[in-house]
Amino acid sequence: MGNKNKYKSGSIFDMQFITSSISTTLVLLLLGLVVFFVLTAHNLSVYVRENISFSILISDDMKEADILKLQKKLNGESFVKESEYISKKQALKEQTEAMGTDPEEFLGYNPFTASIEIKLHSEYANSDSIAKIEKKIKRNTNIQDVLYRKELIDAVNDNIRNISLVLLALAVVLTFISFALINNTIRLAIYSKRFLIHTMKLVGASWGFIRGPFLRKNVWSGVLAAVVADTVLMGTAYWAVTYEPELLQVITPEVMLIVCASVLVFGVVITWLCAYVSINKYLRMRANSLYYI
Repeated sequence: MGNKNKYKSGSIFDMQFITSSISTTLVLLLLGLVVFFVLTAHNLSVYVRENISFSILISDDMKEADILKLQKKLNGESFVKESEYISKKQALKEQTEAMGTDPEEFLGYNPFTASIEIKLHSEYANSDSIAKIEKKIKRNTNIQDVLYRKELIDAVNDNIRNISLVLLALAVVLTFISFALINNTIRLAIYSKRFLIHTMKLVGASWGFIRGPFLRKNVWSGVLAAVVADTVLMGTAYWAVTYEPELLQVITPEVMLIVCASVLVFGVVITWLCAYVSINKYLRMRANSLYYI
C-alpha cells in the first residue's frame, strides 16, 4: 500500500509536473503583464485627462459672494470633476512667489483677476466638449474669458489613442504567443506518455478514464502556475504603490483583481484545453503511427 501511494504521489508531482508548471508560470506572467498594462493604460488616460484644467477669468465687478455662488453652480454641472476658486490676492501671492518679485509694488495695483480653475471628467476632456462648455460659461456677462491650451489637450488625446491601439495589438499578439507556448509545453509532456496511453487503450480503458488523470494533472499545473504568477504580480504592484503612493490612482485594487482573475482563468482553461486536444490526438492514433511522430 505504501509503495502504491508513493507511486501515485510521484505520478502527480514529478519533475515533469514541476518543469511544466515553471514554464506555464513564466507564460502566465507575460499574459498578466499584458492585461495589467492594458487596464492601467485606461486608468492612466483617465487620470491624465482629469488633471487637465482650464481657467475661468472673473470680472473685477463681480462680488466674491457671487463668485462662490457661480462656483457652486458649476460644481453641479455633469462635466465638472472639481473646481478651485483663486482670489485676486491669492493669484498675486502665487505669482509673486513664482517670479520672486511683487508686481503690485511697481505697478501700483494688483494686475491679476480672480478665477475659477476647473478640472473636467475624462469624457469631457477634449477640444470639442470644452468649446461647448466655453460657450455655455460665457453666457454670464461677468466672465472675462475662458483659458485652456487646445494644442496640449489635442496632443494628449492623440497620444493616448495611439498608445491604446499599440497596447491592444500587443495584447492580441502576446495572447496568441502565450497560447502557443503553453500548448507546446503540454504537447511535449503528453508526447512522452503516448505509449502509456496506447497501452491503456489495449487493456480496455475508456477514453474518458485515460483522459482524466492527464486533465487533472495539467489543470493543477495551471492553477499552481497562476497562483505563483499572481503572487509575483501582486507583490510587484504592492511595491510600486508603496514606493509611489500616487500610483494607487492608476494601479487600483479593481485592476489587480481583474489581472489575477484573468491569469487564473486563462491558466485553468488553456491547460485543460491544450491537454484535451493533445490527448485526443494520441487516442485516435494507431499503434504503428506512434513511432513516426
